[in-house]
Amino acid sequence: MAAKDRIILALDVSTESEAVELVRELKGSVGAFKIGLELFTSVGPKIFETVRNAGAERIFFDSKFHDIPNTVAGASRAAARMGVWMFNVHAPGGTAMMRAAVEAAQDEAHRLGVEPPLVIGVTVLTSISAETLRHELSVPIVMENQVTHLAQLAQNSGLSGVVASPQEIAAVKAACGPGFLVVTPGVRPAWAAKNDQARIMTPAEAVRSGVDFMVIGRAITAAEDRRAAAERVIAEIEG
Repeated sequence: MAAKDRIILALDVSTESEAVELVRELKGSVGAFKIGLELFTSVGPKIFETVRNAGAERIFFDSKFHDIPNTVAGASRAAARMGVWMFNVHAPGGTAMMRAAVEAAQDEAHRLGVEPPLVIGVTVLTSISAETLRHELSVPIVMENQVTHLAQLAQNSGLSGVVASPQEIAAVKAACGPGFLVVTPGVRPAWAAKNDQARIMTPAEAVRSGVDFMVIGRAITAAEDRRAAAERVIAEIEG
């Protein structure tokens, strides 16, 4: 995999014009684009076609579905119809919910004659610290154990991978095998601000740990020269 193809650029903006500008400027420098809740809620489902027309070949819908199985199945069918490359659900939603997501997405894709989207599970948000997990969420086990448990649950439910922090990449790969995808948003180049992530790692460290894809936003999108920032990240991955 080329270094740039590991980068999923987060389109964490609220307007269609901002998203299109980022896609047009950076489509040759990253492998995919993430559409999350802010942009989707602001613009609506049409944003997928809009950014695709601007040059986004691969779209990761950071949907974080978490509901009863029937509701998640319906949402997953809609995601498949929108032609996304990948979308996610919350692994704590349980096996029945995750299986419903995969089966619905695959069924809808086959009905349309298109490639089924990858479905991955969110384990523990990278903004959650060990203290928050223990004291606020009442999960009295080590963070790594909780993440690997949810990763194995996701794998057994038919998902293609998980979202996890860089600190858990190696543990997930050891528990689930090298072919099970790990997507991490907790990647910050050495020269970038930490912002609101609690469990982070540099691109080079993440690659050494076995990451498949890394979601990067402000380190690139807030840079004075965004293409140059993307090139710096690529250099870190290759280095």
